[in-house]
Amino acid sequence: MTFLVGKRQVKSESELKKIRLPEEGEMFGRVLKILGGDQLLVKCTDDITRRGRIRGKLRRRIWIRENDIVIIAPWDFKQTERGDILWRFTLPQVDWLKQNDHIPKDL
Repeated sequence: MTFLVGKRQVKSESELKKIRLPEEGEMFGRVLKILGGDQLLVKCTDDITRRGRIRGKLRRRIWIRENDIVIIAPWDFKQTERGDILWRFTLPQVDWLKQNDHIPKDL
């Protein structure tokens, strides 16, 4: 079954059910700038801008662009400066998260 949402196409509703929510010690963030290599500048939901590193597991499997919503886990040391990118959300997933009040509408 195919649904058309604006210009975006969702293949099935089961694709929307595979949404990963942040666990303890993780938070949502929006990519502000690509810094090169595997480094990104991410504005987190706690209003701190961190330098995010794309984990090796994700590095070659997904593309992350500016304004994407991601899950970031701050490091144990330098918590206010650095973090690991754990997950990237697709546009239909972001719409679902906003509708169900998981992320703020202004993020």
